[in-house]
Amino acid sequence: MVRRSGGRSQSRFDHPPEEELLRAEEAAALLGVKRATLYTYVSRGLVRCVPEKGTKENRYLRADVERLKTRHDARAGHAAVASGALRWGEPVIDSSVSRVGEEGLAYRGHDAVALATEGHLFEDVAELLWTGSLPNESTPWPLSGVLPPASEQAGPRATSSAAERASSSQRETPPLSPASLAALLPRGTPPLSALSALVPLLAASDEGRFSAPPEQDKVRARRLIRHLGAWVCVAQAPGRVSRALKEDTVAASLATAWDTKLKRAPELINRALILCADHELNTSTFAARVTASSGADLYACMSAALAALSGHRHGGSCDRVEALLTEVGRPERAAQVVHGRLRRGEAVTGFGHRLYPHGDPRTPPLVEAALSVRPESLRVRVARAVMDTMRDAGHPPPAMDFGLVMLADALGLPSGAATVLFGLGRTAGWVAHILEQREQGHLLRPRARYVDSPARSGST
Repeated sequence: MVRRSGGRSQSRFDHPPEEELLRAEEAAALLGVKRATLYTYVSRGLVRCVPEKGTKENRYLRADVERLKTRHDARAGHAAVASGALRWGEPVIDSSVSRVGEEGLAYRGHDAVALATEGHLFEDVAELLWTGSLPNESTPWPLSGVLPPASEQAGPRATSSAAERASSSQRETPPLSPASLAALLPRGTPPLSALSALVPLLAASDEGRFSAPPEQDKVRARRLIRHLGAWVCVAQAPGRVSRALKEDTVAASLATAWDTKLKRAPELINRALILCADHELNTSTFAARVTASSGADLYACMSAALAALSGHRHGGSCDRVEALLTEVGRPERAAQVVHGRLRRGEAVTGFGHRLYPHGDPRTPPLVEAALSVRPESLRVRVARAVMDTMRDAGHPPPAMDFGLVMLADALGLPSGAATVLFGLGRTAGWVAHILEQREQGHLLRPRARYVDSPARSGST
């Protein structure tokens, strides 16, 4: 900054050539002010300017203008900015967990599709999301020994009797048997609802869950996710839970819980889990982060995420795709049903994603997997006919939800399995965001923008 002869400061400087400059009318328009106000900002040193050679005009540094606009928005309570940001708008939280962009989806800098199709375990990808490093060797999470005794969780100073240590070491067993939980649930209870009931029970048996250090919560998360993968069948087939718990991976647990006999089922379930592992700040992840910011324990944060996932606007897309395919029924009816829905202004669920204008990159690996295992399946042929009809009509390609349903049908999984794949896969990302939010250390507390209530009818 240099000064005029009269001592009044003027925000002129020798700017680097790569800095973007704006004309006065452009800077004023970006700020939403008159040019006279812009000049006032310059005189106060808030915006720097550069003389335009051969003219009496100045050019204004775009970075300064944008920084000033951000400050003004903040002082106004972020009214317009925050309101838009919370509706699929601009990013509102800094995160290093995953990146969504035109180039696709990346987990900690690793291409998500490549991770899913190149032989990595879901557990490896979860470790990547939690730590930032992809394990050099596959590291399955066997259930035995996953949760250390409470004496170890409390730290080196903790002491306990032999009886207490023995009691603690038995806490890998849930406080309720599968048969007991099944007796409390209606037989038709959806799997995610059953898992939502299970999480607080697991929490109740874990006394060391409060204010736990990150490494202990990673151990806790491994145990919790392994249980979730095994208990999906508890309402319908509680006898399979114990067998599923003996498997070495989450994908194998799910295959056993669903009693699928296809040899490739664990491999393809694993692929689906990885593709679902994270997607930056979606609704359930945001719920988990808000809860984590309050200081709640891991189980409470996961329960909050599951609660958000239960909402039909977030976790219900796969169920609507299933309903669409059931309505179509046969491949030759695809055009009739799809065009009928479009004519009536009804949605054809499962197509297009606003974050991927050129197509959801997670879908092709799922469709390919479905076609590779059972292309002759009626439901798979129906799904393919619906895809062809939408493509021929010029509509966007299918989103991940459609691919999950198609794969679940190819594997012969029960109704609702696609939603479970989505939710179980996303647990890895939930944990990553919980850990990241705790590290950032601040309470998430957005401001509300007050608006007057509409006038009541008949009021004066």
